[in-house]
Amino acid sequence: MAKVVIFGTELVAELAHYYLTNDSEHDVVAFTVNKQYIKSDRFCELPVVPFEEIETLYPKAEFKMFAPLSERKMNEVRATVYGEIKALGYEMISYVSSKATVLTDQIGDNCFILEDNTIQPFVKIGNDVVLWSGNHIGHHGEIKDHVYFTSHVVLSGRCIVGAYSFFGVNATIRDGCEIGEGTLVAMGANVTKQKTEPWSIWKGNPAKAAAISSKDIDL
Repeated sequence: MAKVVIFGTELVAELAHYYLTNDSEHDVVAFTVNKQYIKSDRFCELPVVPFEEIETLYPKAEFKMFAPLSERKMNEVRATVYGEIKALGYEMISYVSSKATVLTDQIGDNCFILEDNTIQPFVKIGNDVVLWSGNHIGHHGEIKDHVYFTSHVVLSGRCIVGAYSFFGVNATIRDGCEIGEGTLVAMGANVTKQKTEPWSIWKGNPAKAAAISSKDIDL
């Protein structure tokens, strides 16, 4: 059990509060964002404090943090916040739903894994990974840091997913694929190519690479 401060005051932070309150032993005590983004001093009936003052108000010796932010800018916004929190020396929790089937213990910190995910044996999941509800993560796969799965994605066995990648709803990845860093797999896409180029976009069935880079869009 930990006393936890959640970074954020938007819908995902509200969901994180719900899950941690109703399906974990952790105690959420406050929320934090950068001072310029504070709209109210209360959120979910708890204090909202400036991130610039977090070390004084909620010191790392007594409190842990959780930053379940969105996929904006190919996960780079979340990754930046994650890095800032880690630089301050805070330990960060992960949330793994009790209603997920998890057959691995290799899961990093600041992960947000919701209900009905199936994670098969020998899977490795890095830090700051979001698995929304209902995904299948196949055996002997590896998901690197700062990745985002939406819902009902099938990642077949022995796949490697590069950092900062994003998967739309109902995407399917064949077994043994290597997904390059920053790859965006669109909703309903069916990736059959063994390896995708870094910062590429794949869409269609079978999926084909788009002419633009995932760095050129703003999710």
